Amino acid sequence: MKVKPLNQHAFGACVTDLDLASIDAETLDAVYQALLRYGLLVFPQQNLDEANQAAFGEKLGTLEFGGLLLANQVKQEGGSFSDVLPTSSHRMKTNIGNEAWHTDSTYWPISSKCALLSAVRVPAVGGETEFADMRAAYAALTPETQQKIAGLSAYHSTEYSQANDLGHFPQRRPDSLYHGEAYLRPLVKIHPETQIPSLFVGRHAFGIPGLSRRDSRALLQQLVSDAVSDPARIYRHHWQVGDTVLWDNRALLHRACPYDYSVPRVLIGTRVAGEPASELAYYPEDPAAAGGRVALDEELKHLRRENAE
Repeated sequence: MKVKPLNQHAFGACVTDLDLASIDAETLDAVYQALLRYGLLVFPQQNLDEANQAAFGEKLGTLEFGGLLLANQVKQEGGSFSDVLPTSSHRMKTNIGNEAWHTDSTYWPISSKCALLSAVRVPAVGGETEFADMRAAYAALTPETQQKIAGLSAYHSTEYSQANDLGHFPQRRPDSLYHGEAYLRPLVKIHPETQIPSLFVGRHAFGIPGLSRRDSRALLQQLVSDAVSDPARIYRHHWQVGDTVLWDNRALLHRACPYDYSVPRVLIGTRVAGEPASELAYYPEDPAAAGGRVALDEELKHLRRENAE
C-alpha cells in the first residue's frame, strides 16, 4: 500500500497498491489511520461493484446504507439502465440539491462517520465531486469568530435545504429524507478520534437558537463562504471509471458539480453511520425533538412566503 498526499492541497491522499475488495486487517487499519490523517482518500482503478463496496464499508462500521446506486438512471433487473431521468423528477431534484456544500446525514438522528463513492459511468465533462477541509477552515477563523461561534448550534434538515436552495417543497413522509424532523448540532465539531475541531455547517443547517433568522442565515452563509474561499482547502475529484473515494464526514464538506443531465452519471454510494456517543443529536421520540419540528415548520413558512413573492 502506497499513500501519496494530493499535490497543492492541505488534505487528501491517493492510495495505490491495494485491493479494497480483498483487504486484510492490517491494511484496513493503515487505510483508516490514513483517513483520520488526510480526511479524504482516493483509490484509483478499484472497479468495485455494489456488493464489494458494501462489504468494504461494513469493515469501517455500521452501514447506514450499502451499495446504493446514485444515478440519473434506474438500474433494471437484468443490469441495464433506463433512460435518463428528467430534471423535474423527485430523484433528480434531490441529486441537484447535492450540488451545494453539505455533510452527510446531519438530517438524521445519527450523522455519518464516513462515506464512499465509486464511479461506474461518468460524463466526459462536469459531474466532478468537490471536497472542503473544515478542519483547516476552522483553524483559519479569527480568534474573535472562533469565540463567537463557540457554543452555538444549528438545526439540520433536508426539507429546509431543498426549499432554501431549489424552492422545492417535497411531500413529507416519515420514511423518507423529508421526514419533518430537524436535528440540532454544534457549529464546531470536535472530532471524536483526533480531537481536532472543525466547522460543522453546510446546506442543511439553519435556525441558530438565540439568533434572529436574519443573523442566523448571515452567519451560516458567511461561515460556508469563508470555508471554501481558499483553493488549498478544496479538492475537486475528476472521476474516472473504477475510482473509489473515501472521506471523513466528521471533517469535510462535499458537493457534486453540475453536468449535462441528459448524459448518464452512475456512482455507487455507501455510507457508514457514526457512533452514537459522538454523532447522535436525539431521536424523534425524545423531548428535544419538539424544538426541531417547531423551528423547521417556522422556517418553511418563511421560505414558502419568499418563494411565492
